[in-house]
Amino acid sequence: MARKKKQTPQPEEDVDEEEAPAMEPADSDGASSSSGDDDGDDSSEEEYDSAAEHEHDDDDRSADDDDPQVSDDYYDDDDDEFEEQGSSDDDEDDRAERQGSIDDDDDDDDDEEVEILDEIDVDAPRAWPAMGKTKRGADGRGKEKEAGATIESGQREQRNNDKMIGEGGASSSSAADVAKWMHADDLSSDDEDGDGAGNRIGRVPLHWYDDHEHIGYDAHGDKVIKSSSANKDLLDRALDAEDRLENNKGNKFTVHDALNAKDVELTPRQIELVRRLQSGAYAHPEHDAHPDYVDYYSGVDPMKSGLNSDRYEKKSRFQPSKWEKLQVRRLLHRLKCGSISMDFLEGKVRDMNDLVKRGEGEDDTDRPFALWKGDEEDELALRKGPQHMPAPKVPPPGHAYSYNPPEEYLPNEEELREWAELDPEDRPHGHFVPQKFANLRSVGAYEHSVKERFERCLDLYLCPRAMKRRLNIDPESLVPRLPRASDLRPFPTTRCVRYVVPNRKEHVVVRCLTVSPDGQFLASGDEDGVVRLWEVQTGRLLRSWNLMEAVDIGEEKKNEKGEEEDDASDDDKSKTKPIASLEWNPSRSHHVLLAAVGKCAVVISTGTGGPDESEVTDALLSSALSCKNGGGNISSESRAAKAVSWTSLKKRKFESSSDAPVSAFGGRSGPVAILLTGRDVASVKWHRKGDYFVTVSPKAGAAAVLIHQLSKASSQQPFGKNKGGEAQLACFHPRKPFLFVATKEHIKVYHLVKQAMVKRLMSGCRHISSLDVHGSGDHVVAGGLDRRLAWFDLDLSSAPYKTLRYHEKAIRSVGFHPRYPLMASASDDGTVHVFHATVYSDLMRNPLIVPVKVLRAHTVTSGLGALGAVFHPTQPWLFSGGADGNIHLFQDL
Repeated sequence: MARKKKQTPQPEEDVDEEEAPAMEPADSDGASSSSGDDDGDDSSEEEYDSAAEHEHDDDDRSADDDDPQVSDDYYDDDDDEFEEQGSSDDDEDDRAERQGSIDDDDDDDDDEEVEILDEIDVDAPRAWPAMGKTKRGADGRGKEKEAGATIESGQREQRNNDKMIGEGGASSSSAADVAKWMHADDLSSDDEDGDGAGNRIGRVPLHWYDDHEHIGYDAHGDKVIKSSSANKDLLDRALDAEDRLENNKGNKFTVHDALNAKDVELTPRQIELVRRLQSGAYAHPEHDAHPDYVDYYSGVDPMKSGLNSDRYEKKSRFQPSKWEKLQVRRLLHRLKCGSISMDFLEGKVRDMNDLVKRGEGEDDTDRPFALWKGDEEDELALRKGPQHMPAPKVPPPGHAYSYNPPEEYLPNEEELREWAELDPEDRPHGHFVPQKFANLRSVGAYEHSVKERFERCLDLYLCPRAMKRRLNIDPESLVPRLPRASDLRPFPTTRCVRYVVPNRKEHVVVRCLTVSPDGQFLASGDEDGVVRLWEVQTGRLLRSWNLMEAVDIGEEKKNEKGEEEDDASDDDKSKTKPIASLEWNPSRSHHVLLAAVGKCAVVISTGTGGPDESEVTDALLSSALSCKNGGGNISSESRAAKAVSWTSLKKRKFESSSDAPVSAFGGRSGPVAILLTGRDVASVKWHRKGDYFVTVSPKAGAAAVLIHQLSKASSQQPFGKNKGGEAQLACFHPRKPFLFVATKEHIKVYHLVKQAMVKRLMSGCRHISSLDVHGSGDHVVAGGLDRRLAWFDLDLSSAPYKTLRYHEKAIRSVGFHPRYPLMASASDDGTVHVFHATVYSDLMRNPLIVPVKVLRAHTVTSGLGALGAVFHPTQPWLFSGGADGNIHLFQDL
């Protein structure tokens, strides 16, 4: 029955015998080492069917046989060697005997076997036909093998072709069919799933879908439903496989695809690939592990030798050679220089020495040559040696050289006489005299042409010349690029509040200004010796104290001690003294003012504090209020005892607008104590903690600078001698125990603990009028009466980092803002200049100083303009006072 469907089954020995010669090496005579090759030529079509028939029968009847297509020697543990392409001869003989016995038992079941063969689709044989291999000769073409080997190879190829035709109806011996089979085994999972029905969840853990009916989603977004065998264990799957084999419903070799939750039956070709991998052979039966050796040999002709015959030409073969380009340039240069000729290049002359130079015996030294070559200026500039300087060009002729010049160019008789008396070098046109002709034909030859040309040659030959290099620099490029003022806001721009004394007809010069640390109150010192207290927000005058009585008290104390008075008239004694300097205590809890008037420094309690602040202020002033008429707590042996004396004003009453304090908890209001010195006090400054302050009396000599402590009512004189000029100003360092003392031209920095001078700053000003220190302590600014504003960086040098000259007259006041990067300077020209001054913490960056605004609010009176300017402590506001008697507040609007 099986012969009607397929050919008559034959022992499996023939199948392995034909497979072995294809992969085993041949003997010297070209014959295969296998023993059964000669008997398999006539039954090639029947060998494969018998093997398949035996394999399926073995699956149905024998439980000990594991694989219907895997040879029995695969499970032999005693065999340590791997087979290459087929089974050995001994195994094939055993298999043939076993297959023969099985065939005898199965003669009665041929019909059933035919049905099994119909159900099992055998896609691939055990031994796939190898490609026909032929040796190639030197010309790259194949050559005929020996007769025996060729006939044997043809027989094997014919058997393989017939076998493939019997299975699939098509031959796979061609290279295209072999490549197709090898490519089908290497397909990826995406290529196998062409319709997109497979699971596409990626690397998501599968146990997430244990409680669901689906295992994931396919490429179209549909659910992949689990099969009935998805939840079965290994034992159930093994039993199902046995049932399928017994019922002839499927293959025994079935694997479970966990990703798609289904069972996949392995095809015979897949089983064969697994068997070959496990046995150590190549996976593809089509692969030839031992190709024939092609005896290549090298020759002169690459097409004949076969080496590098299929290589592309190099890219350098299609590009011009750089070396040849360099050689051409050298030859052209030598040809241009005259060292070679065209005859040498063309090969007519082998050596240049053979050429006879034309005119070799002639002397060329007497030949004329052009001294100035206008056509070769570029070549002369590029030559080696001294730099070539071209001759100056003759200026082009003007209107005077015209044959019909304008009337203003024609000289009269008087000009001709003056022209004749002048030397030719001093004449406007040299030897030429402008003349007028009717037409160009009437113009004769110029009589001085040869003479002028000769003089020009003398000038070119004898006069020395020098090359001057001009720098074409744009002036705008030299100006530093500064940011725009609008990008540097905030800064004061608009006048908002004006502070006016009520019921005063005549204006009084405002000398100085100061603001409380909280920014609520403003104090001003006038020319008439009156200190006024203002409210910042409303501009209302709160209090005013006339300090001229303090000067009279000082004079009385001086007379009681019997000190000699200076020769002064009664008018000078009765003359009012201005408030030279006024400073508010920088501590928020100390509501105390310090004013310098005449020879006195007056301590004033403002009475503007709250209950806690008033108690702290009273404790600070307790020593000053209790000092007796002996100079306070100053030792009689110290140098300061002769220079200053403290006097309490507890029982004194001064002329004031009101004796009541501004605040209900203000306590005492008004002058508290005076410090009497020998000379007029020009400046007072507080220390940042609010206990110490310094006074400067320029005419006092060694006692010009005095340091006082308010809490103890004591004073000390730091300097025993006056060196380096009169002291004009002094201020404390905000962080370190340094004292800055400014003379007319220098600024000295003293270390108070070490009692030594640390640095001397050279301001470059003729007379320093104002001084201030930045909050960081590393920068100092000083203004002078010669309109100079000097900025010092203490980390750089003793010279000014920058000197600004924006004012037209003397500078009266300079200062930094305590919080914002702002700086201001007031001048006698009536203006206040506001600068953006940013100081960086990075030592590698210089400060940024940019002028941003000019405030014009004061009129110049008696040669004086804006005399004082001070910033608000918390806002970008500016207060200014001037000789016109006005006080203005500028805000950033």
